Amino acid sequence: MARVDLTLLGTGAPRGLPRPECPCAACATAVGGEARAATALLVDGALLLDLTPGPAFAAARAGRSLAGVRQVLLSHPHDGPALEVPAGLPQPARVADGRELALLDGHRVRAVAVDVPGTGYEVTGGDGERLLYLPPGAAPAGLDETGDGAPGGHPGPYDMVLLDVLARPEALARLRASGAVDAATDVVAVHLDHTVPPGPELHRRLAALGARAVPDGTSLVVGEYHAVPDLPRRTLVLGGARSGKSVEAERRLMAFPEVVYVATGGIREGDEDWAHRVALHRERRPPGWRTAETCDLLPLLAQPATAPPLLIDCLSLWLTHAMDEAGAWDDAVWEAGGRRALRERCEALVAAVRETRRRVVAVSNEVGSGVVPATPAGRRFRDELGRLNAAFGAECEQLLLVVAGQALALRG
Repeated sequence: MARVDLTLLGTGAPRGLPRPECPCAACATAVGGEARAATALLVDGALLLDLTPGPAFAAARAGRSLAGVRQVLLSHPHDGPALEVPAGLPQPARVADGRELALLDGHRVRAVAVDVPGTGYEVTGGDGERLLYLPPGAAPAGLDETGDGAPGGHPGPYDMVLLDVLARPEALARLRASGAVDAATDVVAVHLDHTVPPGPELHRRLAALGARAVPDGTSLVVGEYHAVPDLPRRTLVLGGARSGKSVEAERRLMAFPEVVYVATGGIREGDEDWAHRVALHRERRPPGWRTAETCDLLPLLAQPATAPPLLIDCLSLWLTHAMDEAGAWDDAVWEAGGRRALRERCEALVAAVRETRRRVVAVSNEVGSGVVPATPAGRRFRDELGRLNAAFGAECEQLLLVVAGQALALRG
């Protein structure tokens, strides 16, 4: 059986990684296998998509030759130095959107319109294997998000998609919504830049989006089974004030086409600072996300697995509301039944998380490491939140602690 072999001669952004003369921490640590040349794809030794500096040497390092290349296609404008075209290679070209080429070796290449200057390419092999390659910072333009198939009306999901996942996670979300990407699609991140530190942090962020990265020179087989990153169904993200915990939680769902953002803080009339915080949160969210301002979490958690993922922000505000309703701030009410009422509310929430079939990412404050509260009510809140975090986290496949914007995996 024929198969489509793909060699990534480079996997980095157009200026490479590390960027020349850049002093940032990401560039300083992008060494060895984490250093990346500009993205370029060699398909079955016959088709070259984009050019990386020194393509002949890059191919040789990967154990490949450019001698059989019959077509060189560019996906995006090159604003830097003139492209190096080794002797013997065809002159690079770009294909008009929607146009389809039939190559002599049996491949079919179709140009796909994108929403930035450039062109995406859909490549189909002799046995029908299909890959989609998008230029830096691009998403397909005019994508049909009805679930009927790939860009341009081609039915069914791609076997492999290569795109700028970290810069455009919503592009992956749109491909999923259209049916062009499903659970078996191998999603490979390319055009990697210095916006994310290389190493474990890079791979952790990609895994949360259902994607992966490979080193320069890696050869892949389109359509060959590859274990897609296992996305946890339940995640709890803990952190202190302004630690970046909400951003981390949002990041984990950016590649989903629909998300229900559950804001447990509600509306506070006349509180300008609170209104400003809410506005900043809303500005970060993709337009396809829906907001539900409620503390009634049990009906949401009871919905089926087919319902959009839930992002609950946050459990500490939910607990504040529950303590208000239980009268837990008053010492006499607390001892007369408030303690029991609050524990029952918390136990019901934990049980709902245990039984839920929806994907859930929840945020909560980690408050046990600071100054001991001066009042009994403050100490009560600290203690009850610690208990709630522990019980809720015990039901989650993944547990993260965010410190200074860095997520530390405690589980999963």
